[in-house]
Amino acid sequence: MTHGPGRLGPAAHSVRGFRVTVVEGPGEGKSWSSEGDRCSIGSFPNNDLVIEDATVSRYHCEIRVDGDGARAVDLQSRNGTYIDGVQVMDGFLRGGSVLRLGRAVIRFQFRSESNQLPISESNRFGLMVGSSVPMRTAFALLERAARSDATVLLEGETGTGKGQAAASIHRTSARADRPFMVVDCGSIPANLLESELFGHEKGAFTGAESRRIGVFEEGDGGTIFLDEIGEMPLELQPKLLRVLENREVRRVGSNTFKPVNVRVIAATNRDLRAEVNAGRFRSDLYFRLAVVRIELPPLRRRPEDIPILVESFLSSPGLEDHTERFRAPEFLGQLQRAAWPGNVRELKNYLERCIVFDEAIPPTVEAGGIDPTSEIRIDGTSGPPQRSARRTEPPGALLEIDLDMPLGEARRMAVEQFERRYLSGLLERHRGRVSQAAAAAGIDRVYMYKLLRRYKLK
Repeated sequence: MTHGPGRLGPAAHSVRGFRVTVVEGPGEGKSWSSEGDRCSIGSFPNNDLVIEDATVSRYHCEIRVDGDGARAVDLQSRNGTYIDGVQVMDGFLRGGSVLRLGRAVIRFQFRSESNQLPISESNRFGLMVGSSVPMRTAFALLERAARSDATVLLEGETGTGKGQAAASIHRTSARADRPFMVVDCGSIPANLLESELFGHEKGAFTGAESRRIGVFEEGDGGTIFLDEIGEMPLELQPKLLRVLENREVRRVGSNTFKPVNVRVIAATNRDLRAEVNAGRFRSDLYFRLAVVRIELPPLRRRPEDIPILVESFLSSPGLEDHTERFRAPEFLGQLQRAAWPGNVRELKNYLERCIVFDEAIPPTVEAGGIDPTSEIRIDGTSGPPQRSARRTEPPGALLEIDLDMPLGEARRMAVEQFERRYLSGLLERHRGRVSQAAAAAGIDRVYMYKLLRRYKLK
């Protein structure tokens, strides 16, 4: 198996070409032919096929073509999407299918030509690994994004690696030696998020006892990663839009604008076009964020990547003694047959549990949908962590080992002592900014929050 970068095969793969034509209603006669694998249809100007009519939502539906065929996916439109008279949220299309979007009727047809989609020649991009076609297609887009300063919107389900993708873009860009600032828009209270982003002056509001520099100023020259951008409060969105348009910020309580030179990467597990339709996200902000849209595929679409993901994780420092049983073909086959609703994050958490218990636990329970952030207790059951009456060691204490304990329990205590000390020091270094501490540690922020709750660290 090849784990380092290298030529893996053709630098492109093909999908069937298609054409959509408005055959009735508003926009009759309009036609659009694909050059890739998708077509966005709606009334907003940045759709591929634009139908200017009040019955068509701003982002009404999207047509997607892959190895399984063609599908039409409704984007929570106001009047729904119908295929051959049947309303669908996600339905397959055949050649000659008729879609109805409000008053517009559209015919879908396959073309004889195929469209070539670029794929990376490498099985690795920055912190990410994958040799499957879906992942190498994403790598090709990420590589192009890294060579530019364009704003990037990363999309994908929870656990697909959007944080790693953002960090990898930064590390392989011309801004690699400048700051990489992470803001989790979903975990910071709305009344503090504006100050976190743009800073504030002393006395700007109750509790503002000193001036604070926001991440846009602190990250000048570098990259700002806005995670969970779909959670940003509606009232803050126009302020972020102004920053993206004018490249200048104003601290809360100040009348002065300060120029900033940053590259913005945003991520979401929602389809922001559906959020625009629902009125929860501004269409003009989405337009500014989605200069380059990159979707990271879920793990179920690339099970052939599981062996290389396992190898990458087991190659991490400190795991050299936990190898062979987790590389066995039978074990890897079990992993590939499982459904991972938590995606790569769930797979990684699962492997961590196997290592902690020094046992190749069958993945059937994990794949059945247990919350990937839940705990596995020493008795083998799952659930929230139990409280322990054991004394908490101070961060600077040496690891204590009780030789009267069974090996498994002693190992668990040693791991807990180390993690508590490590996390305390990491939080202090990053001044309590959890998302940045998680990025520095190379772990997902959700897992970071879980560890902080486990050890009662603030």
